[in-house]
Amino acid sequence: MKIAFFDTHSYDKTSFTEANKSFGFEIEFFEYKLNENTAMTASGFDAVCVFVNDAVNAEVLSKLKTIGVRAILLRCAGFNNVDLKTAAAEGFKVLRVPAYSPYAVAEHGAALLLSLTRHIPQAYLRTKTANFNIEGLTGRDLNGLTAGILGTGKIGQIMAGILRGFGMKIIAYDPFPNEEWSKSFGADYVPLMELFKQSDVLSLHCPLTDQTKHIVNHDSMKMMKHDAVIINTGRGALIDSKALVHALKHGHIGGIGMDVYEEESKYFFSDWSTDIMTDDTLARLLTFPNVIITSHQAFLTTNALKNIADTTLENAKAFVSGGELLNEVK
Repeated sequence: MKIAFFDTHSYDKTSFTEANKSFGFEIEFFEYKLNENTAMTASGFDAVCVFVNDAVNAEVLSKLKTIGVRAILLRCAGFNNVDLKTAAAEGFKVLRVPAYSPYAVAEHGAALLLSLTRHIPQAYLRTKTANFNIEGLTGRDLNGLTAGILGTGKIGQIMAGILRGFGMKIIAYDPFPNEEWSKSFGADYVPLMELFKQSDVLSLHCPLTDQTKHIVNHDSMKMMKHDAVIINTGRGALIDSKALVHALKHGHIGGIGMDVYEEESKYFFSDWSTDIMTDDTLARLLTFPNVIITSHQAFLTTNALKNIADTTLENAKAFVSGGELLNEVK
C-alpha cells in the first residue's frame, strides 16, 4: 500500500517511520498541505494521510478519485475538514484516530488554565530579566469554583477529573449525556444556558459540527460571569472569534486559554515572527494580557505521537486487508 502523507513535520516523520517498521507500507512525506492545488500530487497512491488543517472538500475528493486514491487516513480525532457526504458518495473510506491520548489534551487544557489564572507567562518573562516584582500578578484559587465541561467524551471526562482534583464543582452539558459516568463521578448535567451562567471555568471538549459551530458566541458570553475563563482545546470554530474580541474588550469574560483558533490553518505550525500578520482578529487577541494562545500543541506528547502512528497504520492495514474498519467515520 502506498500512502501520500501531507502536512509533514519532523515529529510526524519520526513517529510514523518508526511505527511503519511493523507494517512495511510505502509512505512518501510531503511538507505541504493537501488542498485543491496539491491533490494531484497523490497520483499513484492508494491513500492520503492528513491532519486537521488539510482540506478534504468536494473538489479535493473529486481529484483524488480520478487518480485512484481510495482511503482518507486522518491522523487525528476530528473530521470537520472532510466533506463526509461527498466522500461516501465517491466511495472513499474515511478512517480516524479517535483516542490517541485524551490525557495529553486534557493535561494541556489544565496547564492553560493554571497559566492563565496564575499569570505564569508574565511572571516568567519578568524573572528572566531579574524583575522580581509581583504587582499585578494576583490570581485566585480554583478550589471551590465551578467548572463547566462542554462535551463529556473521553477528554471531557479526564478534564473533569483533573479539575475535581483542584477541588472544583463539576457541571456539564452534552446533547448525549453519559448518565452512568455522571452518577459514578458525581457531575451534574445542566442545560446549556445554565452551563454558561454557572461556570467559573468553561472547558470545551466537543467536536465541530453544524450544531456546535460558534456555540460560544456574543450572547452566550454575555451570560457568563465577568471573571469566568474559557479553555478551548477542541476546535477553533467552537468560538466566534470576533465576538470573543468584543467580550474581552468589554469585560464580559475574565480571559481565555486556547490551543486552537477559528482561522488557524494559515498560521499555526508555521513561523510568522518576521512577517506581517493579516488576520486582524488573531493579531488583536495576541495583545490581550488575559489571553494565552498555543499553536495546536495539546496533542503533542511522545505517548500521543506513538498512538497516532500505530492507530493510523492499523487503520491502513485493516483497509487494505479487507478487515473490520473499527475507526471508520460515516
